[in-house]
Amino acid sequence: MTWSILARDPDGNFGVAIASRFFAVGSLCIHTKAGTGALSTQALMNPLYGVEGLAQLATGASAADVVARLTQKDDGQAQRQIHVLPAKGPGAAHTGANCVGWCGHALHDDFTIAGNMLVGPDVLTATAEAFFANAGQTLAQRLITAMRAGEAAGGDKRGKQSAALRIQGAEDYPALDLRIDDHEDPLAELQRLHDKSLERFQPFIECLATRKRPAGELDRSRIEAHIESFQAALRAKG
Repeated sequence: MTWSILARDPDGNFGVAIASRFFAVGSLCIHTKAGTGALSTQALMNPLYGVEGLAQLATGASAADVVARLTQKDDGQAQRQIHVLPAKGPGAAHTGANCVGWCGHALHDDFTIAGNMLVGPDVLTATAEAFFANAGQTLAQRLITAMRAGEAAGGDKRGKQSAALRIQGAEDYPALDLRIDDHEDPLAELQRLHDKSLERFQPFIECLATRKRPAGELDRSRIEAHIESFQAALRAKG
């Protein structure tokens, strides 16, 4: 019902983008934890994979071990699809024998892709190629660009309905968390919301409380100055 991409950048941030002909795909499929990793559970998804899988990664288990442990004890593993990307080391994935075709996954350095009920393997190939080709973009934009390339290659063979994007930085809360639960063109709407978030939301989030600065920025004039500086930097990039 879905395809998704998990990615990490050199700063230790994680990004996840997902799309489907299914309502609110971002609500139960994607899971992230700062400094630990990212996971997506798909096909006949098992939402319990998320918390347990990330907890295992946090103890030092490899992505391959996490995938094996979760699926081996699951009577529904033949209908599950899961991919996992840890903070360090290779990712891992499982596409069950009874997942609806076309289905499959691909593991790359610093990102993984998986999908089912797709038009064909070209969806994953196009997603990966676009992610490679746009290394100069921010992680969020790079993920959206990659997903739109996968959609142009056919995407979910049933059509479009929902999409989501999450960027997990160093804090327990996400740096960006966008969901399109029901829309005729969800990836285009995801792009619109991402662009809107650049106006004030993303620079404002950077002013909130962090582990290193527990109170955050409390002076509203400095918050506004940071927002203006953020916007000026964007304008300079064109």
